[in-house]
Amino acid sequence: MITKKSLFSWVLERHRGAQILLFFLILSTLFFRVFPLEMQKRIVNQAIALKKLELLLLYCGLYLGAVVLAGVLKYTINLLQEYIGQKLLLQLRTQLYDHILSLPLSFFRRTSAGMVITSLTSELAVIGEFLGGALAIPIINILTLVAFAAYLAYLEPVLAALSFCIYPVEVLIIPFLQKRFNRLNQKRIDLTRSMSNVIGEAVSGMHEVQGNTGRQIENLKLSRYADPLFAVRYAMGKVKYLIKFANNFFQSLGPFILFLVGGYFTIQGRFDLGALVAFLSAYEKLYDPWKELMDYYQSLQDSRVRYRQIMEYFDEKPEFRMLPDVEREPCELEGRIEVKDLSFLADGEIRILDRISMEVGPGEQVALVGLSGSGKSTLAMLMGQLYSYDLGHVLVDGMELKDLSKLDVGRNVGYVAQYPFIFDGTILENLLYACASLNATAPRHGRPIPERGEVLAAVESVGLSEDVLNIGLNAVLSPDRHEELAARLIGARQVFFARWGKELEDDVDFFDENRYQHSMSIGENIVFGHSQNTDYDLERLPRNAFFRKFLSDEDLVAPLLELGEDIARQTVSLLEGLEDEAFFFESSPIRAEEMEAYGEVVERLPRGLESLPSQDRDALLRLALRFIPARHKMASLPLALQTRILEARRSFVRRISEKQPDAVTFYRQCEYLFSQNVVNNILFGRAKAIHPHAMERVRDRVVELLRAEALLEDLMEVGLQFNVGSKGDRLSGGQKQKVAIARALLKKPHILILDEATASLDNASQGRVQALFNNELRGKSTLVAVVHRLELVRGYDRIAVMKAGKIVEIGQYDELLNRRGLFYELAHGTE
Repeated sequence: MITKKSLFSWVLERHRGAQILLFFLILSTLFFRVFPLEMQKRIVNQAIALKKLELLLLYCGLYLGAVVLAGVLKYTINLLQEYIGQKLLLQLRTQLYDHILSLPLSFFRRTSAGMVITSLTSELAVIGEFLGGALAIPIINILTLVAFAAYLAYLEPVLAALSFCIYPVEVLIIPFLQKRFNRLNQKRIDLTRSMSNVIGEAVSGMHEVQGNTGRQIENLKLSRYADPLFAVRYAMGKVKYLIKFANNFFQSLGPFILFLVGGYFTIQGRFDLGALVAFLSAYEKLYDPWKELMDYYQSLQDSRVRYRQIMEYFDEKPEFRMLPDVEREPCELEGRIEVKDLSFLADGEIRILDRISMEVGPGEQVALVGLSGSGKSTLAMLMGQLYSYDLGHVLVDGMELKDLSKLDVGRNVGYVAQYPFIFDGTILENLLYACASLNATAPRHGRPIPERGEVLAAVESVGLSEDVLNIGLNAVLSPDRHEELAARLIGARQVFFARWGKELEDDVDFFDENRYQHSMSIGENIVFGHSQNTDYDLERLPRNAFFRKFLSDEDLVAPLLELGEDIARQTVSLLEGLEDEAFFFESSPIRAEEMEAYGEVVERLPRGLESLPSQDRDALLRLALRFIPARHKMASLPLALQTRILEARRSFVRRISEKQPDAVTFYRQCEYLFSQNVVNNILFGRAKAIHPHAMERVRDRVVELLRAEALLEDLMEVGLQFNVGSKGDRLSGGQKQKVAIARALLKKPHILILDEATASLDNASQGRVQALFNNELRGKSTLVAVVHRLELVRGYDRIAVMKAGKIVEIGQYDELLNRRGLFYELAHGTE
């Protein structure tokens, strides 16, 4: 098991070829690190002392060549170390993650997500960096030390011995300080994990935090760990810098001894000047490998602490085998379930189930009902192999459930929880998750991934098709991925207008380049297209130099400023003081948060438009460009100005096509608008604001058109590509349950276990899904369902009634009512 492996086993068992190559590169670099020292001595003693230029050039060239080769070899060694380290980190992380995924659910109930994430990311990253040089760093530096020491002894044995006398002292001091640092580091890891748990819990429960104004409580929780963490990290800093001080002191002490003794020997003639220069240079380089060894020692201790902490925390065995024994294929079950004298103790103490016995035949449908806390969900989870058991038996087709592998169960059993988890990704990826997982686990024994027709049928059967279609209709297509679909939608647009244009002209303001669009702003009427960059967004138009010059050339600045002045005066006089009433601002181009600023502009208006500062003129122009005649009733748009704007549109299209052809995509009948959603592309217009239910009527016609043009499935496929966000947060609770049920159905399990799987659905959706279970699955899959609403259990073959961890009644619906026992009391609300 991975948690039992030692830290160095990762280095010794893997990438031996790369490790051997690294060792030979290290040996090669030793010569090129010592050789320049000998060249230094010869440059001084022979070339300079004897004044021989040819020797000076030769030795300097050899010196430079050795330095360059040493640098290249060092660079290669570093790259190889990095490769080994990153590969080991990848293997360590993936294997540990795989182990974590196999741990019992009980482990995750007591372990926060933040702690797992921190361990797998930042903590393991430090260990991975160490593993890259776990062998190379000590080998290269020890050999370098030996090589330099031998060369120093060759130059002057006595001086060499004095040079090395300080290292034993440092070896005694540094480990002592490092032990203190390790203890503090262990506390830091524990505190960091605890703090991560607090932060992760607050982020996950942000609805409760904000709903209950819990900011101060969460800050207090954080401070319980943040303050001690500050103290520990500060203490670690003191020890770390004390270690650095000791290293620096001993590094400076060595040259002092060399200058003192070496200088004396040189004066006495026992040591020539070239040798002294080479000795000093060698000693300076000697400290580099020594310092790296000290750093390596600290990194080793730190990595050991982190590795031990991580592995000890995850040192737990999986409850079930992941794969079946090699000698047999995965089971293909019929779906017979026998529960015999099954008891379950939570945490080994609290008895949740007490000697449960029941049988479910292949294809039979059994409902589990009872009071809250009666053990219904626990029994369902035990049947789904989500929990293990020690007391009693659960037999599936005569085989002990806990002895079956996860692949056996995963292939035959579907499970849907009350609060299903939806993964970040598309709806389609979530629907196919179970099927894809089986194929990934055992490609040889997997099942074919469902085709589009099967997926859409499952989506339809659980009532999710309406949601998926709405998403597809509101999707913005990509020109790279949806070129063919866009072309077909252009054709559908023309059919739509020909068939319903007259009928819907009171609901939709269809785009017409030769007509003023009253449901669009003035700015949109001029541009008559969608900006390809932010420069031509509506809010930026007043400060766009090209657009301002265009308005000036068309003599539109003055009339637009006058319109902006009129809108500002009317709005401020009518809505001032009503900023908290959002309803009143729906028919105004001034937003509630802008009222104060525009109030100040209105106060300066009596001085005249020409005397206003530029920012006020920009504000009034922006107001005019926002003005939508069909929605904003604070002012009216003169007919003459409409005509001038329509003329300006034609001029703008011509001018910007010449100057900035890629700036705007214009609304043209024969082109798809990739900046707009599908509905707007089919409409090729805007719903009129005066008809609040216009879009509902329009949508019905759009769906009718898509069905007639055989485009409905294509749009649903687009909807299936919708990204649901983290934990499926962009879906409602009911939509999540529909996705989870469809996901289980696509797996085609022989046993389907539902734990209040329709609790978040409305009555109509619940009835639809229940009818699906009763009609489509009957006889095909064994169904065990935990049900809260008793009116949904009429169609089940049998109903097991639970209380205090026991089955107190079991039978058919009418039979149980006639007994007038617990089920009768639950049904009539008398318990």
